[in-house]
Amino acid sequence: MGVNTFNETTGPYTDSSTNLIYHLLFCDSMDLYKNNTQAPYAYPFDILFSATSTVADLQKIINDNSTESRMKILACNQQLAAGHTPAKKELLAVIVEVALEEGLDVLAAFKDGTARYINYSGKILVWETQDPNSNQLVQDLFVKSENIIHQIGPWDQPRRPHPTAGDVRITFLVSDGLYFGEAPIDVLFSDELASPALNTATQLLQYLTEKGG
Repeated sequence: MGVNTFNETTGPYTDSSTNLIYHLLFCDSMDLYKNNTQAPYAYPFDILFSATSTVADLQKIINDNSTESRMKILACNQQLAAGHTPAKKELLAVIVEVALEEGLDVLAAFKDGTARYINYSGKILVWETQDPNSNQLVQDLFVKSENIIHQIGPWDQPRRPHPTAGDVRITFLVSDGLYFGEAPIDVLFSDELASPALNTATQLLQYLTEKGG
C-alpha cells in the first residue's frame, strides 16, 4: 500500500477540521494521528509512534481485544510499511463514500462496533455506543463486505482523492491493505456483489442518524 500524502486541512469539505476527521477515518497516515495526539503518549500510541517499535510490538496491539479497531489498522499498516504482512487477514473497517451534487456523504463502520458519519453539509456523528441493534448491523455489513474482498485484491497505490459527484466508493480496511470498489451510484448499488453491503450500510446509517441525531 502506498503512503498517503494528503494535507490534513484539504479535502471534500469547506471546514479544515472536518477534512481532518475525514482523513483520520482511513488510518493511513501515522503523522496525522501523531500531530493530533497530546504527549506524553499512552498505550497504544507509545508503541505506534515509536521509531523503535518492532513487528512483535505492533502485533500486541493487533491481538489486544480491548484495543479499538482504528489502532489495530494503524498497527497493521505499520507492519506492512516494514515489509511484514500480518499473519491473519482481518477486515477492520468499511467506509462508504457517496458523492452527491451537494457534497460528500461518508459512513465509516469499524469492527469494534463504533462508527463515524460525515454528512455532505459537514455535520459529524460519532457513534461509540455498544448497542445490540447497531452491532448486529455492523456485523451484517462485515459479513457481506468479506464476500467482496474475497473477490478483489488490495490496492497497492496511495489512497485516491475522494470520489466525484455521481459516484460511490466502498473502501475496506483490511489487515493486509486497502481494498475498494467505485462506480456511478446507480451502477454500484445494482451490482450483485456490492449491493448487499451497500444496502446494509444504508440501514446502518438510517439507524445511527435516528438514534444519534
